[in-house]
Amino acid sequence: MATDKEKVYNRIAMLRAERGVSRRDLAAALEVHYQTVGYLERGEYSPSLHLALRIADYFEVPVEVVFSLTPFPRLGATDTTNDGSRS
Repeated sequence: MATDKEKVYNRIAMLRAERGVSRRDLAAALEVHYQTVGYLERGEYSPSLHLALRIADYFEVPVEVVFSLTPFPRLGATDTTNDGSRS
């Protein structure tokens, strides 16, 4: 398992849900075992560069939309100043 310094965050589950793609369908398209998709989504496995690029290509987005070295902001999270206005 990767250390915190080596952790790769991803949006695979969000992209799958948004597009109505099952783990099995994604796995078949990528030619990997469906459990590999689950390991990736949970951050239990970091993909090779080749697999990361294939995942991004499957979803037709840049690789940095799918993967990051820092956690993605939560959906619906916004930055606000102390007076409640958005910054």
